[in-house]
Amino acid sequence: MSSNLNGATGEYDVIVIGGGPAGATLSALLSQRGRRVLVLERERFPRYHIGESLIPGFMRPMEELGLVETLERRGFEKKQGGTLHWGAQRIPWGFSFIEGGPYSYSYHVRRADLDSIILDRARELGVHVVEEATVKETIEEDGRIVGVKYAIRGSEVDVQEARGTMVVDASGQARVIGRKMTNVNWHDDMRNVAVWTYFDNTERLPGDEASNILIEGLPGGWFWGIPIDTKTMSVGYVTATAAASASGESLEELFHRQLGNSTQLKDLLKDARQSAGFRSARDWSYECDKFYGPGWVLVGDAAAFVDPLFSTGVALATLAGSALSKILDAVLEHPEIEEAALTRYADAYRSFFDEIRTFVGKFYDRTKVKEFYWDQAQTIVDPSRQNDPRKDFVTLVSGLGGKHPLFNIKTDDLIAGTAEPALLNAAS
Repeated sequence: MSSNLNGATGEYDVIVIGGGPAGATLSALLSQRGRRVLVLERERFPRYHIGESLIPGFMRPMEELGLVETLERRGFEKKQGGTLHWGAQRIPWGFSFIEGGPYSYSYHVRRADLDSIILDRARELGVHVVEEATVKETIEEDGRIVGVKYAIRGSEVDVQEARGTMVVDASGQARVIGRKMTNVNWHDDMRNVAVWTYFDNTERLPGDEASNILIEGLPGGWFWGIPIDTKTMSVGYVTATAAASASGESLEELFHRQLGNSTQLKDLLKDARQSAGFRSARDWSYECDKFYGPGWVLVGDAAAFVDPLFSTGVALATLAGSALSKILDAVLEHPEIEEAALTRYADAYRSFFDEIRTFVGKFYDRTKVKEFYWDQAQTIVDPSRQNDPRKDFVTLVSGLGGKHPLFNIKTDDLIAGTAEPALLNAAS
């Protein structure tokens, strides 16, 4: 089998576009199962990315990757829960992840460091990773995607080719395949804009809340405050895109004005120094109408992304990457089940995503008291009301989703000769 200038053989079981958390998790777990995997990443890691506060659901795929001890050694700030100024009563309330089990904490991280750790783990497990590689187009034969053409920054070869049995779009909001093969459904009720920056010499929340994420609601928007390390905090303001435009202010002016209207956040920043410029993102809450097609499948932000209120992005991406690794492993072994198996993946993924989206939509109603939000969470994850509603709230915002099919998609019954059907059974 011939190789190109970068050592790629040109023939793989799976080609993954994008080496972020979704793509790196998926590719690492596939390689762990003995599959030949190529990752084409547009950037050179480490690279900046927002999404620094993680939820405990993220720990499940990290256990599969054998990375929990590595994360512990890196000394990332442990995230124990959240503190909220939210709802009709202007009284802070909070939650601890230990109430939602089985993972009692997650982390606040610098994403450049975290994403490099996961991608490096993929390399360790045998994934061929090519960075600074931009996918130019897909290769299609008889209506099926069978590979990609890509260019490497600085290479004397204009375009190279790689072929794979399956091609996965994990390119995030670039949606390399998704833009061509799907339509995007924007969530009009969450057409928001976020503007954020960083502060040094910040204060912490008191006592046991010191490592909590702070979420502070204001008329017209809300702030996040993420303690990344001892004295550094990521601070962002989120509001409706229409409201930001109607204000007549720049996003930076809007940020500073609303910060002055905050309660607890401005106290944490009273002696702080802004230590970085502003960044922003708009209209990001969306869902593709198709998650797969002949020879291709979407995962992570390339498939869907929901408002960052509960920091679900990385957990949802890595959990979906883990689920898809099992599905693709089965499809590679039994090609005849591709359509049915990917349908199960898409249905479970969309269901998990919709649970989060539905809850975030209800949570945006800040005219309610905290017990209302607990009850809404219970309706989603525990409709039989077996647990205390507060526990169900923590379970949901932990990204653990109760007994959700995404965590255990079965395909055995799709394979000819299987004696007992194994449908979408739930697993805790």
